[in-house]
Amino acid sequence: MFPSPSLATKTLDAHERLNQEYGIQAVKGYSDPMHELIGTILSHRTTHANEVIAYRTMRERFPAWEQVRDAPLPDLIDAIQTANYPEIKAPYIQNLLTHLFRERGTANIDFLGDLSTEEAMSWLTTLPGIGLKTATILLLFTFQKPVLPVDTHVHRVTQRLGLIGPKVSAEKAHAVLLSYLPEDTLTLFNFHKHFYWHGQRVCTWYYPKCQACVLQPMCDFYQTGGTATLSSTPVRKKKPTDM
Repeated sequence: MFPSPSLATKTLDAHERLNQEYGIQAVKGYSDPMHELIGTILSHRTTHANEVIAYRTMRERFPAWEQVRDAPLPDLIDAIQTANYPEIKAPYIQNLLTHLFRERGTANIDFLGDLSTEEAMSWLTTLPGIGLKTATILLLFTFQKPVLPVDTHVHRVTQRLGLIGPKVSAEKAHAVLLSYLPEDTLTLFNFHKHFYWHGQRVCTWYYPKCQACVLQPMCDFYQTGGTATLSSTPVRKKKPTDM
């Protein structure tokens, strides 16, 4: 993929503005790759605090991964109930563990650190229930591979800015945005974290706080008065105090 020079420049400009806003963060994830992998599944559509409680409760009740795999499904659902949609996540976790034990003989994925980025990504995305977002979070946060996770917040903010097209999905945005950025894990980690935080705190889903946004001068969404039709967000109702 050949990046647009103008969009690559705009992407790096936005990244630098958010670096100044939030500060540079060291690349950091859970020290245990399995914790990162299962924790990421639990984190979908829930808060970090609830993810932490769900994971801790699960491991207290089922200390060994074999116990998590073999637990009665209602018991595992109950253990991770603080994470939204536990009835969906519990079968995903058990299917994933069953696959790992069948293929590797153990619930250990440390070997991914020795693979190339492409090999590690290919292996991870063959696992049941593991998509691009989960795979890229694990590979960047834990193994410091040069990939870029794009969750709903990163997707929304970059689309409103005009860094990706109005119909580009979060899945496709991984490759598009990555093509604009250097293959440097510190840059990619901070890009993800800062756009994630900005989407949570400022560029929110329905009523973004445009007046408080450091990206306002370069934002396509702001220039349209918040009326652009984007795949990442609904057309919002304009409040009198907006813009």
